[in-house]
Amino acid sequence: MSMTSNTRVVVIGAGLAGVRLARRLGELGTPALLIGEEEHRPYNRVLLAEVLAGRYSPDVIALPAPAELTRTRVTGIDRAARTLRCADGTEIAYDTLVLATGSNPVLPPLRGLFTPDHELPEGVHAFRTMDDCLGLSKAVRPGVRAVVIGGGLLGVSAARALAMRGAQVVLAQQSERLMERQLDPAASKLVRRHLTDLGVEVHTDLRVRDVRVVGGAVRSVEMADGYALDADLVVLACGVHPRVGLAKAAGLAVHKGVLVDDRLRTSDPHIHAIGDCAQHDGNVYGLAAPALEQADVLAALLTGNDTARYTGTRSLTRLTLAGQAPFDLAAFGETEPRPGDDVVQLTDATRGTYRKVVVRDDRLVGGVLVGELGTVGALARAWEGAEPLPSDGGPLLHLLTNDGGS
Repeated sequence: MSMTSNTRVVVIGAGLAGVRLARRLGELGTPALLIGEEEHRPYNRVLLAEVLAGRYSPDVIALPAPAELTRTRVTGIDRAARTLRCADGTEIAYDTLVLATGSNPVLPPLRGLFTPDHELPEGVHAFRTMDDCLGLSKAVRPGVRAVVIGGGLLGVSAARALAMRGAQVVLAQQSERLMERQLDPAASKLVRRHLTDLGVEVHTDLRVRDVRVVGGAVRSVEMADGYALDADLVVLACGVHPRVGLAKAAGLAVHKGVLVDDRLRTSDPHIHAIGDCAQHDGNVYGLAAPALEQADVLAALLTGNDTARYTGTRSLTRLTLAGQAPFDLAAFGETEPRPGDDVVQLTDATRGTYRKVVVRDDRLVGGVLVGELGTVGALARAWEGAEPLPSDGGPLLHLLTNDGGS
């Protein structure tokens, strides 16, 4: 069914996915109503760490504002009447609804984490929204003692940003190494070295047991082994989970995320889902590239291109940290080889660079690159295209050793 220009598309969520979809639809002649609950201009969440580090002001990471943006919180979906209920008492009608509700931070089950009225105590911050970022920015001063709980992509970015603002930072990671989901041990080691060079104290294999609060403000963080770290600031960077409350309450099919097909349709044909809240073919990506790709496919579908399909995104994790101590990292595909795979590895200890690619049956199946990444584009293209590599191995070594002019 192709959409005519008067059918009403309503998008819940003004993050990267929602804003991209609304803009694309506008360009294609089907204006959409975008609903966002944050009072800030829509912004690129990926760059929040750079705002925290003091490198960017919030307006630098603002997204181009879509034409129609309503600021309110949707509290319910009436699928039969095709209306939305909002916290301010208003109702909004839709013909086609798109959920781009994103994800919430995971708050670990720590003793003392919540005040009696379920607020985070003073000094304890999640790191997910612009408000979180501004709250942290206000609280961080040179010498302040900050504990970051979580050593994934977000925890590493937050710890680095706080260190660059002069805080004394301790990073506590439960598993045995940093960013273990994306990186191999050698690359994890380089990330750790980068942080320790900035003065961050990194503890791995460390479980946090409780947060000690005195007079409403955080004082220390206690480990499972009884060791306590003094803290004026605690940052929770324990990952995210899809925001699926609205979808669940409306009776849509939800597993980890809201289930969608190749047309990004939920179990209700009038409702679609994209971005962090969507689960496609078993995957909840939680990354920017798939969210943008889903938005583009859905915009095509909703404006009459019936052949458009979303078939999944081969996701590349990218962490680019500029500033006095620049750091660049990319990981894609399978970074751990299987028996029989070929591995090409180059390490330059003095420059702190590391490059590794995994080749299976003459195809590039994954890689990890740390340091100056002039090469990442060419390697990622070879991997995304799944083209056979030339048999003499020459170009692959050239790709790995060519610094792209850096």
